[in-house]
Amino acid sequence: MVAPREYQMLAQARQALAGRLDRAHGLALFDRIDWFAALHDRCFPDQPVSIVQAQEGDAQAWLFLLAPAPRRASALANWYSFAWAPVFIGAPDAATRQRLLESLARHLMTRCAQIDLYPLEDAAPLLAALRRAGWFAVQRAMGGRYLLEVEGCCFADYWAARPGRLRNLVKRKGRGDPFALSIATRLTDDLWRDYIDVHDRSWKEAEPGLDFLHDLAERESAAGTLRLGFARLDGRAVATQLWTVERDVALIHKLSHDSAFDHASPGTLLSHAMFKQAIDGDRVRMIDYGTGDNGYKTDWMDRRIPLHRIDAFNPRFPSSWLPAARTAISALVG
Repeated sequence: MVAPREYQMLAQARQALAGRLDRAHGLALFDRIDWFAALHDRCFPDQPVSIVQAQEGDAQAWLFLLAPAPRRASALANWYSFAWAPVFIGAPDAATRQRLLESLARHLMTRCAQIDLYPLEDAAPLLAALRRAGWFAVQRAMGGRYLLEVEGCCFADYWAARPGRLRNLVKRKGRGDPFALSIATRLTDDLWRDYIDVHDRSWKEAEPGLDFLHDLAERESAAGTLRLGFARLDGRAVATQLWTVERDVALIHKLSHDSAFDHASPGTLLSHAMFKQAIDGDRVRMIDYGTGDNGYKTDWMDRRIPLHRIDAFNPRFPSSWLPAARTAISALVG
């Protein structure tokens, strides 16, 4: 086992990785170095990063973390992240993965008093590694992620299985084709202006990450994985959705609609078109609606998986004792 290494700049980590966390290696979006770099540059520019790596033979484990305060570390993730997890290189088996994680956990004990990690789909390996390294670590379920498995399914069969209220809504609001629906695979300046225009007229508050979404759309457009949908009325966009499709999985990143058209449901009609394109056009095996327990997702999706948060406290630092006790009580009560 090589002693863990730590990087305080994403450029340093990128150089050390030598392309092994690039798209060309078949990695999922949320494990790629471009994802972490854009997330930091656009959403956390004032927070230092702390990227730690452990290696055993050809196998590596990487943790992409922020350092929001002295002796603190957090997952480099936010509401755009469908999941956060250790990233492994070299296809290590389960036992090797566990040794790599324990090495990282012991390294973090030398400088951190507190760590928080979210959103984790499978928290058990990391939780076990932290505890074996001496951390007081607590796991809590926090929210969920919505998935739809459609491998071998056609849209007609999928749609027939949807709740009657959703099918009736689409039938009723879609009479006469009130909106022009389109799905673009290439980003243009005009399309992005339309996207911003819809967002500015939506019910949402000002979006702090529009630059991040633009970077994402540009990268995925260049790769051919972008699906940018619009519903238009008299030429003006009134609803928009940003999806990506890669490795037979469709990811739904962002929805917006002009609140003045709530009564006409342009977003729902656009969703109908986007799901149809993903299932019949792109032939995906899964659609992922991401995090957040929004009620409308249950009409479109079939499965919810829980997401977890780990809070870990270093007993060597007295300053962590009281927060550890409070977190443990909160986990018991919750």
